[in-house]
Amino acid sequence: MARIIKNGTVVTAADTVRADVLIENGIVTAIGTTLELIAPHDVEVIDAEGCYVFPGGVDPHTHLDMPFGGTVTADDFETGTIAAAYGGTTTIVDFCLTEKGKPLSSSIQTWHRKAGGKAVIDYGFHLMISEINDQVLAELPDIIAEEGITSFKVFMAYKNVLQADDGILFRILQCAKQHGALVMVHAENGDVIDELIKQALASGHTEPINHALTRPSILEGEATGRAVRLTALADSQLYVVHVTCEEAVLQIAQGRLEGHNIWGETCPQYLLLDISHLELPDFEGAKYVWSPPLRAKEHQEVLWNALRNGQLQTVGSDQCSFNFKGQKELGADDFSKIPNGGPIIEDRFSLLYSEGVEKRRLTLNKFVDVIATRAAKLFGIFPQKGTIAVGSDADIVIFDPSVKRVISVATHHMNVDYNPFEGIAVTGEPISVLSRGEFLIRDRQFVGTKGSGRFLRRQPFGSAN
Repeated sequence: MARIIKNGTVVTAADTVRADVLIENGIVTAIGTTLELIAPHDVEVIDAEGCYVFPGGVDPHTHLDMPFGGTVTADDFETGTIAAAYGGTTTIVDFCLTEKGKPLSSSIQTWHRKAGGKAVIDYGFHLMISEINDQVLAELPDIIAEEGITSFKVFMAYKNVLQADDGILFRILQCAKQHGALVMVHAENGDVIDELIKQALASGHTEPINHALTRPSILEGEATGRAVRLTALADSQLYVVHVTCEEAVLQIAQGRLEGHNIWGETCPQYLLLDISHLELPDFEGAKYVWSPPLRAKEHQEVLWNALRNGQLQTVGSDQCSFNFKGQKELGADDFSKIPNGGPIIEDRFSLLYSEGVEKRRLTLNKFVDVIATRAAKLFGIFPQKGTIAVGSDADIVIFDPSVKRVISVATHHMNVDYNPFEGIAVTGEPISVLSRGEFLIRDRQFVGTKGSGRFLRRQPFGSAN
């Protein structure tokens, strides 16, 4: 069905304009006024008076249906993408975990089975790499070219579980340079963290706060700097995920200043929450255990400034939800056994608008850039995703900036028993959300179809970033 979104203010990373949007066959075909004159006779008119018309959010960092620490995330590709849609996100890139000794292709097929028939929004995969051998090196070029998986994740933490050594990281950077991929790193010094955890437990320190105390920000800064230097040596490209602290920002900024291809992502939880949440009594602090951990409050303004001035370029959710009851409680007597992660995917878009635009930390156009456009460019799906332009997919959020509401587990749509932003008042809400021209959310109600999301074969990393 053809649709015209009328009377709204269309906002992209570059422009803000009062205009109407014509959608035909899932694609934006015109932006302007009096579009009824060129639209099919049976066009549906959608009134967006008083609303912003944003491109659908692109979340570059999610973990759905992912095993971790003896359990599996509470949100799968159905519940997680429905929650994303409610929150204004229409595209995600999820992390596909691999297993040592097994072909990379087998892990990719496992993730296709997890997502296929469940996801309601479009999705791609990043591929985690934990080992380098002839088989892995032989598979990677075809994975990039045939599967369209053009980003690889390397963990510098989680010793003896996910962590890769510097040699592996360097060889992946070289491979990425050769074949047109973007290397992502979880930058923490896993070897030192492992020693600090052992020392804390040996001293009887088992409470959630020790998760943060054994992962100090200096170790994130050190690992980030190491990754930046290895990237420079390989003349490759690097994306540092979930940046939390000044030490890491400074390393990324220095690398960029020197002309290296370095990008950084932060997350809403690091912009708004702080280490004091891990000190909540009655084990409530476990709700806020994720890695890297929450930092002292003074790091928050550093991160906001870095987004504003371009030292950091994107905001991902790092969605990785575990229930407090029955899952987080696995670490009741040992903080190192608390499943790492939190439910963020639904609130990313609104929190960044409310805390960023409304509080004048970000312009409207910068908001769109960090919530959608830059990630689409970096991960090879722009201009199909991440903007409103003729020829782009009609992934559109009709957003009412006047709505006042309070975030709560009682009203969210994630499949988890708490919300880390409980009680935070926000301004603005996605009212209706379209994916490829079809309503997923209409007047705050889900009207989409399970399994309607499509897998995105992404373009190789290029020079438009």
